[in-house]
Amino acid sequence: MNRRKTDPPRGVLRSSVAADPTRYQHARYHPSPDLAAHVEHFWSVQWDLRGLAPDRAETLPHPSVHMIFERHVGARIAGVARKKFSRVLQDEGGVIAAKFTPGGFYPFVGKPISRFTDAVVPLCDVFGAEADVLERDVLAGAADPSSIAIIEAFLRKRLPPPDEQAIRIAEIVYAVAADRGVLKVEDLVDRYQLNKRTLQRLFSKYVGVSPKWVIQRYRLHEAAERLASDDAVSQSALAADLGYSDQAHFVRDFKALVGTSPAAYARQARRSEKKRV
Repeated sequence: MNRRKTDPPRGVLRSSVAADPTRYQHARYHPSPDLAAHVEHFWSVQWDLRGLAPDRAETLPHPSVHMIFERHVGARIAGVARKKFSRVLQDEGGVIAAKFTPGGFYPFVGKPISRFTDAVVPLCDVFGAEADVLERDVLAGAADPSSIAIIEAFLRKRLPPPDEQAIRIAEIVYAVAADRGVLKVEDLVDRYQLNKRTLQRLFSKYVGVSPKWVIQRYRLHEAAERLASDDAVSQSALAADLGYSDQAHFVRDFKALVGTSPAAYARQARRSEKKRV
């Protein structure tokens, strides 16, 4: 059985109902070891808002491809989303999905992942008629473990040979996520001894977005986390920490992605926290 992840998810912006476990459940699961080079984790969301007003859930997506299964919607492949993900949840429903490692989906399809960027395509368009059987079986699963076992069996039958470039790209992306000192593409060029053009080409092929985009996205993830958790954070200091030459540039980027200014986001986060308490 796949173990549940216990570390908090990154990139969650808001959902007022998420604090109520009787109405909203979110779980993540480690993949089996033989799939760990390709699948970062499996995730599921279940909600029951019957009798309540609809709720908007928002996240800052990661540079990953997702294989998603949802009743009444179908099975689909979602490429990297460069904008904020926003969805209104209502009534009741549920989703289960596989989140691939950065670069981990490419070996299954052999096509540049940039083709999937900002796109959602039916699973059968990628894997053919067998995807219809997979969709039926996954959505008939009684619980997360059984559905995950079905998805893993499907992927295992198609497990490609090791791709050293995919493994290396995942290492680079995870380094960007973990190391707040990575502020520009040149930092990766120096660290991994790859010229800038090669790095950009590999990211387009394996990840679907540029290394500059990945760096900015993870630094903005960090900004949202710090604004939500630290009442005393200085926007000018935060901008400098994230590699911005001036505060105005940081504010523009944050507002363009999140939809509100850093100051307004911090106020909203504190209000949400008070409601939870």
